[in-house]
Amino acid sequence: MADVKEPESGTRETILQLIIERGPITAANLAQLLYLTPAAVRRHIGVLEEDALIEVHETLPTSRARRGRPARHYVATLDGQSILKNQYSTIAIDALDFIRDELGNDMVEAFANERVAALEERLRPEVDAAGDEPALRAQALVKKLSDEGFAASLRTVGPRGYALQLCQGHCPVQQVAKKFPELCEAETEAFSRLLGVHVQRLATLASGDHVCTTHIPLLIQSRPPGTPTRAHATEGNQ
Repeated sequence: MADVKEPESGTRETILQLIIERGPITAANLAQLLYLTPAAVRRHIGVLEEDALIEVHETLPTSRARRGRPARHYVATLDGQSILKNQYSTIAIDALDFIRDELGNDMVEAFANERVAALEERLRPEVDAAGDEPALRAQALVKKLSDEGFAASLRTVGPRGYALQLCQGHCPVQQVAKKFPELCEAETEAFSRLLGVHVQRLATLASGDHVCTTHIPLLIQSRPPGTPTRAHATEGNQ
């Protein structure tokens, strides 16, 4: 590999791009990808943290404790994600605007459902392999979403653990979903089908929240995984 010295700002931008695409990711993993020393990567990470462009991703503790300090995994903040805007979002928004103007809202929803169907197909084998329990399926879903680059995590809600919250720290279509929430709605419906329970989206990156948060109830009668979901629960039942 040619020994070409890239300007500091260029290297830092590359690191930020990798964190956006592959986070949560460690400094050691970044160093391997960029053929840099871990010390050099950590120096750039320090600057990105000071600029509030990245942050440490909080992960659930593992059942087997490891000696020593656990490696830090980094994800991009909202500012970090927005600083590297690309032409994809603009083109996608223009295309969906055209579809809505020419063919109507139904075709926008059809596009959103078709796009999410491909993701659901990739996620389903490992989720199905986890069994029928929603909690186990949620754990498998989080793992696969993280593999897909969504910076996903899972946490228990309530003193009795009556529900889970699935959090996604990164959304590849965040800018597009701001104008077309049908993308978020289709993804939520896919999660319901995969988990076999009616889930509820509490927050989204597209609406300006820090993470996408999906509420997963556990202490209710589950549906068989993969069955269609009802459009929306009434607020009176929440």
